[in-house]
Amino acid sequence: MEKALRLIRADSLSAGTAQTGGMIRTAAISGDLVGAQSLWMGRTVVRPGTSSGDHHHGESETGIYVVSGHPVFVFRDPESGSLVRLEASPGDYVWVPPHVPHREENPSPDTEAVVVIARSTQEAIVVNVPSL
Repeated sequence: MEKALRLIRADSLSAGTAQTGGMIRTAAISGDLVGAQSLWMGRTVVRPGTSSGDHHHGESETGIYVVSGHPVFVFRDPESGSLVRLEASPGDYVWVPPHVPHREENPSPDTEAVVVIARSTQEAIVVNVPSL
C-alpha cells in the first residue's frame, strides 16, 4: 500500500488516549488515527493552578515542546532522592527518559500550559503511580 502525507487539523485531535488526572492529552499522530507504526504525537493541556497525577511512560522516550504557559516538570533525583523542579517557558524542550516517574504542574492561576509531546513508541504509554 502506498503511503501519503496526512494533515491533522488542530480541531480534529482525539481525546481517546491514555489520561492522567490534572491534564488533558489529545492524540494527533498514532496508529489508530493515521497508521503510524513507531511514533506518537499529541498535545497536552494543564489547566491553571493544577498539577497532574504522578506517572511514567513505560519504555517510551518522551520529547516535550512548550507551546505556551510555564509548566513545571517534577521528578525525584535518582542520586540524592530529592525532588527536582524543572521550570519551563515557551520554546523550551524537555526530555523524559523511559520509566522515570514525574508530574506536570501549572502554578499560574489564570493561564493554561500547553505542550506538544512526541513519543518513541506508537502508543501513548501512561502508567499512573501513587507517588514520586
